[in-house]
Amino acid sequence: MIESNMFRRIALLVTAAMLASSVTACVPVIVGAVGAGAYATTDRRSLGAQADDKLIAPRVDKRISEALSDRAHVNVNSFNRKVLLTGEVPDQASKDRAEEIARSVDNVASVVSDLEIGGMTPSTARNNDAYITAKVKAELVSRKDIFANAYNVTTEKSIVYLMGRVTREEGDRAAAIAQGVSGVQKVVKVFDYISDSELAQLQKNGAQ
Repeated sequence: MIESNMFRRIALLVTAAMLASSVTACVPVIVGAVGAGAYATTDRRSLGAQADDKLIAPRVDKRISEALSDRAHVNVNSFNRKVLLTGEVPDQASKDRAEEIARSVDNVASVVSDLEIGGMTPSTARNNDAYITAKVKAELVSRKDIFANAYNVTTEKSIVYLMGRVTREEGDRAAAIAQGVSGVQKVVKVFDYISDSELAQLQKNGAQ
C-alpha cells in the first residue's frame, strides 16, 4: 500500500509538471537573488535551440546505433545543443567512435561523455533508473523555491545527470534536492550557467 501510494504521488506530480510546461507565462516562483513573485519562462533555451535539440538527440542516437549495433547501450540527451552521452560500450574504440559521431552531427555545440567501458546493464537496472528519474522530477516539481521546467533529468546506474540553463544557486539547489532522493548514488551537473541578470531578463521576457 505504501509503495502504491508512492507511485500515485509520483504520477500526479509528473502530470503536474507536464501541465506546467504548457503555460508560457504567469508562473510565480521564488528564485534566489531574483526574489519571490518573479515570473519564469517555461523553457530558457532559444526557440532555435529548442528546435535543434529535438533533431540532435535522435540523429546522434540513430548514427551511434548504426555504427555500434547491439554491442553498446548508449543514451543520448541534448539540451541547448549540448549532447550528453551515458551508458556502456565494449571498448575504447567504441567510446571514441560514439563521441566522434556526436560531435559530427549538425548544430551540436559540445559533447559531454560519461560512457563506461564494460558490459551492458540489465533491463532491471534500466527500469530502476527510469524510476529514479521520475522520483527526482516529482521532487523538483513539489518544491516551491525552484522552477522544475528549467531542468532536464536523466539517470544511468543510479547516477542522476542534471542539465539546464540555470544560475549557480539554482543548480546547487536542484542538485541537493536530487541527492536527497532515495536510490540516488551521485548527482552530476551538466548545466549551462547564466547570471542572475540574465535570469531576470528571461523572466521579464516570459512575463510579457
